[in-house]
Amino acid sequence: MFTDSEEIRIATETIRQAARERIAPVAANIDATGEVAPEVLSLLWELGLMTLVFPPEYGGAEQDQGTLLCLAVEEIAKHCAASALMLIIQAVGSFPLLHGGSPELLKRVLPRMLENRELAAYLVSEPGAGSDVASIRTTAVREGDEYVINGTKVFSTNGPVASVYTVLARTSENGRNGLSFFLVERGTAGLSVGKIEKKLGQRGSKTSEMYLDNVRIPAGNLLGEENKGFHLAMKDFDMSRPAIGAQALGIAQGAFDQMVRHSRERKTFGQQLCEHQMIQQIIADSATKIEASRGLIYRASALYDKGQRNTKLASMGKLFASDAAMQITTDAIQVFGGYGYMQDYPVERMFRDAKLTQIFEGANQIQRLVIAREILKDAV
Repeated sequence: MFTDSEEIRIATETIRQAARERIAPVAANIDATGEVAPEVLSLLWELGLMTLVFPPEYGGAEQDQGTLLCLAVEEIAKHCAASALMLIIQAVGSFPLLHGGSPELLKRVLPRMLENRELAAYLVSEPGAGSDVASIRTTAVREGDEYVINGTKVFSTNGPVASVYTVLARTSENGRNGLSFFLVERGTAGLSVGKIEKKLGQRGSKTSEMYLDNVRIPAGNLLGEENKGFHLAMKDFDMSRPAIGAQALGIAQGAFDQMVRHSRERKTFGQQLCEHQMIQQIIADSATKIEASRGLIYRASALYDKGQRNTKLASMGKLFASDAAMQITTDAIQVFGGYGYMQDYPVERMFRDAKLTQIFEGANQIQRLVIAREILKDAV
């Protein structure tokens, strides 16, 4: 832990115990059914984790919001990455509303979200625009006191179950400087759920296409300034990328714990598996990558909490931790041998869950470009 805060220490212990006792036992079933577990969602709301990044008067943390989000995600992801994803998507989907919504809009929407335990979704990616946000083709046209939105969004986590959608749409043809965020609420005419995706991992969250067919919303549902949505999305990344890194870190730590336990219990050639030098090398390399990931992630989140620029470290943490998680879960399966390939053991699920962390919120190839850009920008 990278803080001396007593409040954070207590919160971490509370989340850790809840994750171990109430989420871990149902993690395999969540993966098998591909369903959001109602009892887990209720637990996340009861612990105040679904509103961590909200203003304090609406259930948010008084301070250290980014750090607390990462800590909660890490502890839960040790046992169930899909459950940890619910925290991330709630924070990401709410971000444009929280940082771009008018006071009147916040007063109308946030109390309802808190009281009814409503979920948020982030509608940005499109069939032809993933990491390349500037290629978004969904349009929002001003007509009097309304905007009319048309387009198709893909990979929309929480799409089928959310009540609040933050939608990035094109309001001018000026490239990335022609995008704007809007709030669209469930039940709005023209908003519909498309295909629900069948995923490799993190199956306990619903991901779908979303269609916007002549969706009419009040002009007051514009989030932030018109044509400044790209900049709002980039600020969202400064919060979300450390959280993705924390999810990868949690997956890696969970797989590592399983690997070490198995290597001490399993015997081959007359000795414990962990006594073989090749296994010790895997353990040492994995532990080192985990600690390095933790340092990057919590440095990035600490900068975010202080209101300081963290773009480079946020991308470094997300890149390094997700690559490490993929390697560590692969090695964990290798240590388990044939058993690791079976669904009876959680490392198989962790391996599948880890892959997504290299892809979403900007694929790792994009993270390398961001890191290089930040370094070159500051070079003398």
